[in-house]
Amino acid sequence: MAGCRLDLHTVAARPSVLGGALIDVTVTDPGQDRPTPAAHPVWEVWSDGVPARPGRWARFDAAGRSAWLDLTRTGPYGPDGRSGGTYHLDGRHATDRAGLLLALGEALLGPGANYGTCLDSLADCLSGGPSVVPPFTLVWHRAGTARRALAGHVLHHCGGLSYFEKTVDLLREHGVTVVLR
Repeated sequence: MAGCRLDLHTVAARPSVLGGALIDVTVTDPGQDRPTPAAHPVWEVWSDGVPARPGRWARFDAAGRSAWLDLTRTGPYGPDGRSGGTYHLDGRHATDRAGLLLALGEALLGPGANYGTCLDSLADCLSGGPSVVPPFTLVWHRAGTARRALAGHVLHHCGGLSYFEKTVDLLREHGVTVVLR
């Protein structure tokens, strides 16, 4: 499913209270890069493998969606360089940045798939690799949901565009025909 690194530091070792050749080891854990408590219910959904049904991430809050997005980094990935076709993005639950990226990955590659975890990695996916590459058509159903929800997420380094607007611009700049419905 996925792995996470635990940087444990041994601070003491002594003969075990259980006796024999056993030892008791004391470790410290700085707790960095560890899944958050919000990730627990997400990992439960993924415990049997990559979800096969779309939209299973939609019920989670922003922290849960972020944890789900982190798990999508493990795959599945589509065939390298597949191009063309029409894809349909269900925008009902694209109400935050992670939700938008999850809906996009699901539309292009299926449930549990990743098509970027931020705008930079979205641009990477659009430029090639194990993904769908332009040209293709993306029909974004209920685009107004993301437009409204992300209106306050202004990217000052992108000329004051909202996250939604910058995502659409990025798709179009890379040759994707985006149809907003």
